Amino acid sequence: MTDVHIVGAGIHPFGRHDDLTGLDQGVFALREALADAAIGWEDVQFAFGGSSAAGNADALLPRLGLTGVQFINVANGCATGGSALLAGYWAIKSGEFDLGIVVGFDKHPRGAFNPEPAAWGLPEWYGETGLMLTTQFFGNKIARYMGLHGITPMTLARVAEKAFENGARTPHSWRKQPVDAATILSAQMVSDPLTKFMFCSPAEGGAALILASERKMRALGLAGPRIRGAAVRTRMEGSFEVFAPSLDIVRGPSPTQIASKAAYEMAGVAPDDIDVAQIQDTESGAEIMHMAENGLCADGAQEAMLRDGETRLGGRLPINTDGGCLACGEPIGASGLRQVYENVQQLRGRAAGRQVETARIGYTQVYGAPGLSAVTILEA
Repeated sequence: MTDVHIVGAGIHPFGRHDDLTGLDQGVFALREALADAAIGWEDVQFAFGGSSAAGNADALLPRLGLTGVQFINVANGCATGGSALLAGYWAIKSGEFDLGIVVGFDKHPRGAFNPEPAAWGLPEWYGETGLMLTTQFFGNKIARYMGLHGITPMTLARVAEKAFENGARTPHSWRKQPVDAATILSAQMVSDPLTKFMFCSPAEGGAALILASERKMRALGLAGPRIRGAAVRTRMEGSFEVFAPSLDIVRGPSPTQIASKAAYEMAGVAPDDIDVAQIQDTESGAEIMHMAENGLCADGAQEAMLRDGETRLGGRLPINTDGGCLACGEPIGASGLRQVYENVQQLRGRAAGRQVETARIGYTQVYGAPGLSAVTILEA
């Protein structure tokens, strides 16, 4: 089986763009990716794409050209982008195709996500009592974790402070104004212990990646990071995830734990080998918990790591170098691909102003409801 490389990457800046549709932003990102690889749309053999609130991803086709290309729509919650990437990886790894694209875009209205219970197999009363409001779940979950592992509110603030610092250095971010930890801590409480600056917002944006077999990459005279590992896993019995009404006495592993384990094994690397990581930070607590679930530290070690600046630019393991969801916002279809786009830029030495020196192995993890994670490991 052939190696799979990312030979082109494009992004439409995340944020609010009242004069553009989500589709417009997806087209922009895709055309940018094609230009980055110096190929034409007619050269693309397949596409996988997703959008949650901005229409079907294959609505891109009339804007790009009706070439008969195989295009498959992907829907997997916030892990849609990571799932599309895995599908594209499989398509080339199997030998069926040599060159394809994965794309995601979205445009969400202002305010918190408001999912319908029936769409998740839940009764209407579950939503009527407020349990579908994920801000409450996130607050409860991190509060429990903090009590178990000695995490303080200052550590939550440091995650957000780092995010806004990195976002200020990133062209494609939404939030470009640094916010200090004291302001973050004293801001309006949304769901104890999380203040308004500790949450990401639904947003808009698009991202696209060009995938190629090693043979095709060389034939085109291109280069790009190799996908060493890619995995998507869903929740197991006893896992405590979004929309779970209770916590089982006997705990099971989280989808992030099993997806990361699978990706590490596929890539033949260990957490200590990771040079730069982009992990799900729907809110500050998510980044803290996912640090441990991805094997990047032990439970409770986040307190010292954040205090000592280990996850900042210039630290031992920079995390969410573009500001993550906190600074970029979360357009569902594009969010996971934005993470991979950032690592592609880092591994190609193109992340001016936020570049991680000597970055060779990049790690991404995106989490989606009702409990699934997608992990990708790249090598320069």
